[in-house]
Amino acid sequence: MSVRNRIEIIRGDITEVCVDAVVNAANSSLLGGGGVDGAIHRAAGGELYEACKLLNGCNTGEAKITLGYKLPVKYIIHTVGPIWAGGLTNEPELLAACYQNCFEIALKNNIQTIAFPNISTGIYGYPKKEAALIAKYEVEKILKAYTLFKKVIFVIFDDENYTIYSELFDLSVL
Repeated sequence: MSVRNRIEIIRGDITEVCVDAVVNAANSSLLGGGGVDGAIHRAAGGELYEACKLLNGCNTGEAKITLGYKLPVKYIIHTVGPIWAGGLTNEPELLAACYQNCFEIALKNNIQTIAFPNISTGIYGYPKKEAALIAKYEVEKILKAYTLFKKVIFVIFDDENYTIYSELFDLSVL
C-alpha cells in the first residue's frame, strides 16, 4: 500500500477516533491542560491523570506512553511540542522530534494505526502551515521506512488547519 493511501485527514474530535493510539499534544507536566490535552484527559478519565503522575513529566520533543483508559484506543502517546519563539530556539527540530519519538514508541508497541492532532499550533503558537509541513515530512518519511504502520490519521479540529492539511496532502478528505 502506498504512503498516500496510508494517510487520512479528518475533521473531528481526536477522543472519538478508533485507532491503536492517539497522540496527545501535552504540556511538560503531562497532567492535563487546555486544548487537545484537556480533551484527552477529560475523555480518558482520572486513571490517565494517575498514570501520568508516575511518568514524571516529559521534555519538549520527547514522548511517553500510557494506556488509553476510557478512550476507544489501546494507547495514548504523549508528546510535548515546542512553544513558538520566532524559530529561534530550535522549534522546527523539536517539533520534528515529537513525530519521530511518537513513531519510535509506536514501533516498540506494535502500534499500526495512529492519530495525530496539530501539535504546537494552539496556545503554543507554532505557525500552522510550517507545523503542517514538518508533520507531512516526518509522517511520509516514516511510512516509507516502515510497513508496520497501516494508517496515520490527522484529526483536525479547526477550519484553518483542516484547509492547510487538505491542500498540503492533496488527499480525498472525508
